Amino acid sequence: MKIIAVIPARYASTRFPAKLMQDLSGKPVILRTYEAAVATGLFDEVFVVTDSVIIYDAVTVSGGKAIMSMKEHESGSDRIAEAVEHLDVDVVVNVQGDEPFIDSEPLAKLIQVFKADTAQQVDLGSLMCQITAEVDINNPNVVKVVVDQNGFALYFSRSVIPYPREKNVGVRYFRHIGIYAFRKQALLDFYRLPMQSLEASEKLEQLRYLEFGKKIKMVETTHAGIGIDTPEDLDKARTIMSYKL
Repeated sequence: MKIIAVIPARYASTRFPAKLMQDLSGKPVILRTYEAAVATGLFDEVFVVTDSVIIYDAVTVSGGKAIMSMKEHESGSDRIAEAVEHLDVDVVVNVQGDEPFIDSEPLAKLIQVFKADTAQQVDLGSLMCQITAEVDINNPNVVKVVVDQNGFALYFSRSVIPYPREKNVGVRYFRHIGIYAFRKQALLDFYRLPMQSLEASEKLEQLRYLEFGKKIKMVETTHAGIGIDTPEDLDKARTIMSYKL
């Protein structure tokens, strides 16, 4: 089984323009993320997929592997699908470009889902972590997921799911962490399928997979990730990196 990591990397960013090219202790954020993915030792190959010549050059000049995206895409899945369409690969893991402090343990658990899936019932794997704070449960920017008894996703929503009509019945709330592992065919299917009403309403691309019957296996983790979305996040990342170097 050939397993690769793909890091989608857009230069433009609404909240923090060019964040992936910001300096993080002597190297751009995207290069730090790329090197961290390679250092896990989990992948046969690691690629950055980008629509930016600036990002492409930053990675390749340093000896990394990058693929230029030829088309405009609405989602990360679309961008990754275009990149891997002609690659000989079985499982593709999507690593977030703005998370340079990669924890290998949850990624290893995602990969194990596919190694253990001898019947090939799993189309995608993804991560979730428990949330208990009311502010997070009610926050529409925190995407929630509910799963069945076997850990397969039933639905994702920005709303509170399940709705707590009855209290004290042991319901656990889970935040979806947007790291995915895909079978290659699931990615290619997504690329060719149209957006449906649920995805359009919630603005959550993973709903397209569910709407067309794909099986998403969720893996629980306590690692929520350290993303860089603002200049303040970058300052914190620089402090963390200073302890690691």
